[in-house]
Amino acid sequence: MKLLKKIIKYTLLFFFISTISSVILLRFIPVYITPLMLIRSVQNMSRGESPVWHHQWVPLNRISHWLPQAVVASEDNLFLEHKGFDFVQIGKALEENKTRKKPRGASTISQQTAKNVFLWPSHSFIRKGLEVYFTFLIEHIWGKERIMEVYLNSIEMSKNIYGAEAVAQKHFNVTAKNLSKSQCALIAATLPNPIRFNSAQPSPYIQKRKRQIISLMGKIAPVKFN
Repeated sequence: MKLLKKIIKYTLLFFFISTISSVILLRFIPVYITPLMLIRSVQNMSRGESPVWHHQWVPLNRISHWLPQAVVASEDNLFLEHKGFDFVQIGKALEENKTRKKPRGASTISQQTAKNVFLWPSHSFIRKGLEVYFTFLIEHIWGKERIMEVYLNSIEMSKNIYGAEAVAQKHFNVTAKNLSKSQCALIAATLPNPIRFNSAQPSPYIQKRKRQIISLMGKIAPVKFN
């Protein structure tokens, strides 16, 4: 029993030291690789495809100011106000999911960032619990500006394409800094399913969603950081 307690104690100690250290480290250095990039590469190889991905880290000041505005309007309009979790939306999602065939998520940008950088895609309670833990850490250690910078650099934006700079170059032949308002809204429109939806070849649904996001962008406060 004493041995078991020691094992549990040192396992928990290692977990907290390693995870908190990782969050502190990534507060200052670029995130070049995420678990999802590796998972997608393995999936590509299993289909006989090349395990490549397109990703180029750029600081937030080299990304069009329209892109944070678009993703906040589309994904998380209380991003600058909440502490990582939008409990109103979580409650609404839980209520709606009682009757929906396909569950609706209510993850904030902070939660999505925590999942993308530290975890893996799944719907297990363990993964969701870890997501809550890492979301709490990045909210308190990184702050909103760093969360947005990592989010826009790490999220999947099309097949084998990750981050604003890569999608800007591959889909629009510009740098992330020069993305237009319309292009940013198109990118945001595809984020719920960037493998299915393509910002370079938008379907009528994505075009409609783009117009909705542009309208929402004008209704929320400008996304600015101190």
